[in-house]
Amino acid sequence: MQYIGSAVTDIGISKKTNQDSACIKIANTEKYGQAALAVLCDGMGGLDKGELASATVIRAFSQWFEQDFPSHLNHLSMKSIIIEWNKMIKELNDRIGSYGKQFDVRMGTTLTAVLMINNKYIAAHVGDSRLYEITNEVKQLTEDQTFVAREISRGNMTPEEGAKDSRRNMLLQCVGASKNVTAQILQGSVKSGCVFMLCSDGFRHVLSNEEIYESFEPSKIADVLAMEQSSRDLIRLIKNRQEKDNITVALLKCI
Repeated sequence: MQYIGSAVTDIGISKKTNQDSACIKIANTEKYGQAALAVLCDGMGGLDKGELASATVIRAFSQWFEQDFPSHLNHLSMKSIIIEWNKMIKELNDRIGSYGKQFDVRMGTTLTAVLMINNKYIAAHVGDSRLYEITNEVKQLTEDQTFVAREISRGNMTPEEGAKDSRRNMLLQCVGASKNVTAQILQGSVKSGCVFMLCSDGFRHVLSNEEIYESFEPSKIADVLAMEQSSRDLIRLIKNRQEKDNITVALLKCI
């Protein structure tokens, strides 16, 4: 399996800083072909500390892919990687939380990360950024860890009510601002031609799944330039619809 990827971010129409961060990493391996990592974080916090929180997590996963991941290639075990990721997320939560206390600022970040190798993927998720799989449909893989999502799952609120609720961005946990953090872990297979999309909540609030599919249908994004152009076109549409948040989308296509 081989991969192509892109990540596009925009400050949006109202924020003074862009607190979103994202990265794409693709590397060749001797035994398993290519491996790919995509990570997206949406930071929050006063004094621009959300930007620092999201960048800190992105940097940690990027360094893990470059420095630690190669040691897993002799005896590839997704279970071992999951254990390592969970440990890293807890350490990042403690580190960011301690730093925030020094400045009396509550700071944190969402996290959505996916690793693909050997026709399989694992993903870790905290908060309300999302991971989707796009084949002949758009399928949300992650679960939003928000007050509204929890109330909808309990039957206390309809999805239509949740979309308009002022508490829709109230997170149940995030990396750095929670006493304890437990990531949602996903595992699955990777099929040639599918697209994985990671996005911040600012990207998806005013878009339908049909609009996402129209732009990111796998046959339409055959190369990185097409990925980036389709991403920028959607971001332009989102801004025209007056979305107030930062806007970020990352794509990985399996070829």
